[in-house]
Amino acid sequence: MQVGVVIPARNEADVLGRVLADIPRALVHEIIVVDNGSTDATASIALRAGARVVAEPVPGYGRACLKGIVALSPSVETVVFMDADYSDYPEDLPKLLAPIEQDRADLVIGSRVAHAQPGSLTVQQRLGNRLACRLMRWLFGVRYTDLGPFRAIRREALERLQMRDPGCGWTVEMQAKAARLRLRIEEVPVRYRPRIGRSKISGTLSGTVRAGIAILTTIARTALTSPCADS
Repeated sequence: MQVGVVIPARNEADVLGRVLADIPRALVHEIIVVDNGSTDATASIALRAGARVVAEPVPGYGRACLKGIVALSPSVETVVFMDADYSDYPEDLPKLLAPIEQDRADLVIGSRVAHAQPGSLTVQQRLGNRLACRLMRWLFGVRYTDLGPFRAIRREALERLQMRDPGCGWTVEMQAKAARLRLRIEEVPVRYRPRIGRSKISGTLSGTVRAGIAILTTIARTALTSPCADS
């Protein structure tokens, strides 16, 4: 199974090298860092660490992920998404890949709720995740505990989802559409630590409000869309 890792990054020069160094390279075919409008040395650090860099100058988490997907080699069968701020533990990658390798799952979500270190998830994040997961359980009959960004998905399943969200509704769009299409979904517990540097989303009140609106809007839009329209 060939694995491609997509890492959206914007001004993460101080920490990106540590993220890339901790990825188990024996499990990964290629690493793509999407430079999402950085004004620091993010791109050059990624290149020195052996990653392939593609540019997406317009800010947006989903937009960066979409650019990374397009850049993946045709041979990649499983796509992993990971943040660039060192909050995820790249060493947990084998846990994410195992359900796919064992043909138990099409999508694997890294759930942070059990092993999040103090201060790594804000109160707003915890409440927002809980609300979003309850809504998806009510609307789609699927049990999630988190909207964690560290996740793995079969490429053919990802293509079926026809992802579109350009911003912070990306993760919930993936989970909602996966539920609508009845993909095989698993959650695995992963570790999570306080990010290095300030979050572009949850680090500000306005960012938190925008993220919350985007998440709820995405769930509602998916619920109102016919499943066949996503396939």
